Amino acid sequence: MKLFVYHTPELTPTDHLPDCAVVIDVLRATTTIATALEAGAEAVQTFSDIEQLLQASDRWLPEKRLRAGERGGAKVDGFELGNSPLDCTPEQVGSKRLFLTTTNGTRALQRVEKSPIVITSAMINRQATVRYLLDTQPETVWLVGSGWQGGYSLEDTVCGGAIAQSLIASVGQEIIIGNDEVIAAIALYQNFEADLLQLFYKSSHGQRLLRLNCDEDLKYCAQTDILDILPIQKEPGVLVKFC
Repeated sequence: MKLFVYHTPELTPTDHLPDCAVVIDVLRATTTIATALEAGAEAVQTFSDIEQLLQASDRWLPEKRLRAGERGGAKVDGFELGNSPLDCTPEQVGSKRLFLTTTNGTRALQRVEKSPIVITSAMINRQATVRYLLDTQPETVWLVGSGWQGGYSLEDTVCGGAIAQSLIASVGQEIIIGNDEVIAAIALYQNFEADLLQLFYKSSHGQRLLRLNCDEDLKYCAQTDILDILPIQKEPGVLVKFC
C-alpha cells in the first residue's frame, strides 16, 4: 500500500486518482457524516453548491429529507440543520437522507468522487478507516484533508497522521511512504496525540467555531475511535454506511 497525505484537495495530482481516497474534514463535515450514518440516516448526499442541493432535495418527500449545511461555520438560512454532529441524533436523522453542503469538506469529496473507492474519516472513526484499509489493501491511498478555503488546517492533517501511524504500526514495512507530508502528519499527531482538543482550540477553524459557541462540537470532534462506522461512497456524492 502506497500512502500519500494531501493537506487540501487543491494539492492533489490532477492527472490521476488513487485506488482509494480518504476524505478528511474533522471540523466538521466528515465527523457529522459518520455521526449521522451511525444514528440511522439513510444516506448523506453532499453538495458544494447550495442551489444544486435545493434542486436535488426538492425531489424528496419533506418527511424523508433534511437539509443541512454551513457557510463560514454558521448554519445556512432556511436549512433544518447546520453542520454540527451533535444535532445528528436518531430521533432527528433516523431513516432520512441528509442533504449536506459545507465550506470545505463537500468540495474535497467532489475532487475525488471518481476514484474507485471513496471513504470519509475523522478522529471519531479513525480505527474503522484503518481496519478497512488493512482489509482491502488498495494499492494507492490518498488521505485528503479538506483544509479551509484552499489553505492548510491542523485538524485534518493530524487526523491523516493518526491514520498513517496506525497503518504503519499494524503492518510496518508493507506501507510505502508516498510523500513527505505523510511523515509531517505523523509527527504532528505524535506531538498532540495526548491532547487533540488543545490543538483544535489553537487551530484557525477551531477559533472560528469557538466564536460561534461551538465548544461542545470541538470536544466531540477531538475524541478518537468512538464510532465503529465507515462512510463509503455508493454513487458520486452519496455516502452510506459500509456493511
